[in-house]
Amino acid sequence: MQVQEGVASLSGDLVLDRATDVLAEAEAALAGGARVFDLAGVDSMDSSALSLLLSLRRRAGGQPLEFRNLPESLTSLAKLYGIADQL
Repeated sequence: MQVQEGVASLSGDLVLDRATDVLAEAEAALAGGARVFDLAGVDSMDSSALSLLLSLRRRAGGQPLEFRNLPESLTSLAKLYGIADQL
């Protein structure tokens, strides 16, 4: 994950096997001041990606976060779960 000027760019696969590692990287980016998480570089993802984003939102402690370039499949899943407004 690269962080530049408050934007953390996620890349690679965002799947269950990598979720713990990606969450640790994202938490470090959050602690370092990142408030935007860009998913443009993510190749494939599963439902664990949704869980990861929600976890980041909780860990932000009420500070505003922005998620950019969310794939339609992820936003559709969030709508299905009734949590699209949390992304």
